[in-house]
Amino acid sequence: MNYLSCTDAAKAMGITVRRIQQMCKLGQLPGAVKQGRSWLIPDCAVLPAAAEKKKPLPIGISDFKAATTDYYYVDKTLLIRDFLDAKPMVSLFTRPRRFGKSMNMDMLRVFFEKSREDTSVYFRDKLIWQCGDDYTRHQGQYPVIFLTFKDVKCQTWEETIRKIRKLISLEFMRHEELEKSTKLSAYEKEQYIRFAAGSADDVDYQMGLQLLSLLLHKHHDKEAMIIIDEYDTPIQQGHSCNFYDEIVGFMRNFFSGGLKDNPHLAFGFLTGILRVAKESIFSGMNNLKTYSILDDGYSEYFGFTTEEVKQLLRYYGEESKFQEICDWYDGYLFGNTEIFNPWSVINYVSDRCFPKAFWQSTGSNDIIGEIISSATPEITEGLHQLLCGERITTYIDTSVIYPEVQNNPYSIYSFLLVAGYLKVAAVYPQNDGNFMCDVAIPNKEIAYVYEKEILNRMNQNGLAISIQQAIFSGNTQKLQPLLEDFMLHSISSMDGANEGFYHGMMLGLCAILGNRYQVRSNRESGLGRFDIQLSPLLTGIPGFLFEFKHTNDQHADLNALAEKALQQIDEKKYDTELRDAGVEKIIKIGIAFRGKSAVVKRKE
Repeated sequence: MNYLSCTDAAKAMGITVRRIQQMCKLGQLPGAVKQGRSWLIPDCAVLPAAAEKKKPLPIGISDFKAATTDYYYVDKTLLIRDFLDAKPMVSLFTRPRRFGKSMNMDMLRVFFEKSREDTSVYFRDKLIWQCGDDYTRHQGQYPVIFLTFKDVKCQTWEETIRKIRKLISLEFMRHEELEKSTKLSAYEKEQYIRFAAGSADDVDYQMGLQLLSLLLHKHHDKEAMIIIDEYDTPIQQGHSCNFYDEIVGFMRNFFSGGLKDNPHLAFGFLTGILRVAKESIFSGMNNLKTYSILDDGYSEYFGFTTEEVKQLLRYYGEESKFQEICDWYDGYLFGNTEIFNPWSVINYVSDRCFPKAFWQSTGSNDIIGEIISSATPEITEGLHQLLCGERITTYIDTSVIYPEVQNNPYSIYSFLLVAGYLKVAAVYPQNDGNFMCDVAIPNKEIAYVYEKEILNRMNQNGLAISIQQAIFSGNTQKLQPLLEDFMLHSISSMDGANEGFYHGMMLGLCAILGNRYQVRSNRESGLGRFDIQLSPLLTGIPGFLFEFKHTNDQHADLNALAEKALQQIDEKKYDTELRDAGVEKIIKIGIAFRGKSAVVKRKE
């Protein structure tokens, strides 16, 4: 009989070494032999398991029981261990959408909730069960209130409050044991029935968490856990649909009653994209501990780590795709942990490893459009720099709120970061608890989202593509009228006040060629700094150098200015870097701008 090490057995089965060791301890690999601190496993026990039909990937599954029973599950149960080690009264986890928040909250519900079902079966083969009795004794011991607001995306306040009331009523109904409880008074049962039947009023529903936790505590003789998933979804909707003040007012009272100084609360958990602290939703809650993407706590439990992605690829026999999956879906940094977008990873593998922008279709990117449409010239230039693969150093406020996106231009990067549209490249902590950060676009997928939204907001999608094609083919005769047409329909007569505006506009148009070129702006080459350089990423295509001139003088000769721009490219030897990189064909383009007019000159 041949034996395999734990490492070789794990590779064959596409699971972790720790999982192999756990299976050996539980007798799930017949014939396994203990050797020191490790195990030797008979190949006959490993190979049949490795040859089994692969489990499907949990696309769109947030039900923990279903995910662990019927699908490939990435074990995040040590989140429970870390929570029980710290035991903050109320924990708020802020992460971008589709990074596993709902699955983890349902995992907490299944683990802690008292139930007629023996729910320990869903954890006995998981990492948390190896941690010992200090942790497992909490399993199935608490009454749990569980609400998810992820689908509260209504267009009006009236629809929103009706839906929230219905969700609260359904949660009362889920605890049907309270209706016939011998431990509740007649009045308390009457209150329960009013909420379960949906006949309570709006003021009553603001006290829903407080009342339900009281009733559960009294019935079970155990304080209740409260879990609120995606608490800020209706708040974002309120911002977009003009009922922000109404939803914030409701949430402030709702959370205060359930989570602040509530003697019937064991622990509370909330998830969301933003920490809406400045609106006093969590006013006075000194029992709240927030874990943002900049904090180390729980950093590995939302999204996939590098090792988890490698194990997943190994399980499905796609190890060769690791670099491609890094280019498209890696790049996030939560605390000190490198994180992949889990939604995109599982969709990529499920879709036969064909890379697409899976995440951008899972929710509204309207906030990106809002940012672009109201951006200052400085912010527009910054967004173009990001599209070119550059970093921006900016102050990050992790408690940014939705209205600030419009009112405070410096909050834009904070919002883009916490919402998943930027990554942290470097962190410089500040004394106020916030951070100065170098931020950048994390991967190809998010670059695609920026490109799509920028073109949509320009409302010149087809024309912009024609401009890109003219640039790519070096057709300056076609480029000049296209640019003038683009400016005629896209810019204000007040925009073209300086060369920087046109530089930013052209940078945005060129940046969307990023799948063929490395786009660089204002960089040293030769004897000076070129305006824009397109360095080819593919062999056999030309490189480009752009130099821009601008005038407000109605009598100035734009042809002469464009020729002067070309002359500057030669005199300053801006083509040095491209030639050193081995680019054989270099197209030099000089453009002179005035208002909504342009003259384009070309030279090779």
